[in-house]
Amino acid sequence: MNTRRSFLLFALVFLSYAHPAMAQLDPWEFEVYGYQTVPRGMLEVESLNSVVLNGSRHGEKGTSKGTVPSQSIWRTSLEITYGLTDRIEAAMYVNLAKPRGDDLQYAGSKWRLRGRLFDQGELPVDIGWYFELAYKRTPKYDDQKLELELRPILQRDIGDFSFIVSPKFEKILVGSEEKEGWEFGYVSGIYYRWMRALSPGVEFYGAIGMMKHPDPTRDQQHYIFPVVHGEYRGIEYSLGPGFGLTHGSDRTLFKFNVGLEKYIGAIFGPSNNPLF
Repeated sequence: MNTRRSFLLFALVFLSYAHPAMAQLDPWEFEVYGYQTVPRGMLEVESLNSVVLNGSRHGEKGTSKGTVPSQSIWRTSLEITYGLTDRIEAAMYVNLAKPRGDDLQYAGSKWRLRGRLFDQGELPVDIGWYFELAYKRTPKYDDQKLELELRPILQRDIGDFSFIVSPKFEKILVGSEEKEGWEFGYVSGIYYRWMRALSPGVEFYGAIGMMKHPDPTRDQQHYIFPVVHGEYRGIEYSLGPGFGLTHGSDRTLFKFNVGLEKYIGAIFGPSNNPLF
């Protein structure tokens, strides 16, 4: 398959998953994972942060899954990732939230495995996989206690551009919706490798609800984030505003993710970030 045909195939896959009819949004993790994993023995520490600048003043609307309104809420997820092998990594997250006028609170935890198949460039599209188990501490933030998430990761690098598509399949294991079946959504991104310290990109996040009976289009959540990312003096970052595209979305958010993986990983070897 030549490069032009590979690009057209990937573009069709990307557009099909970017259609407004798409799975459950994780408001603690506005991050797009690429094909590459953390190398064996490398430790990676990240802080994933977002704040809702213009959201809902009522619970269970916008990015709020519980009784706490999304307006002005600050969310932080502390992530520690370790490379088990050169193809598989394990990670743990601690989710914290600071609602408007309240203190920082523990909201839950997540555990995940992420891996990749074949060597990069061996197939027209590089393929990875993602398995996650999420525990929600309180109905204030989410009334579904335990949740499973599965997703493939599809990445295609063309010149200085990287295209990443990651459809999400989620199942409530413990909670009021545990018998409802699977939910479906997407996390995707397009990035341009301009300079190591500063490069632009666009990220897409979305949710439609249950696969058997999706929410009406106006009630679904879909967001677009113009972002800049890079690495400076051992610190990697990704930041930018997010804009809701539907009535059911929060109107404006801002994300700021920062990682020390390059600095800490220098003990074991160079960074393996696929975008640099």
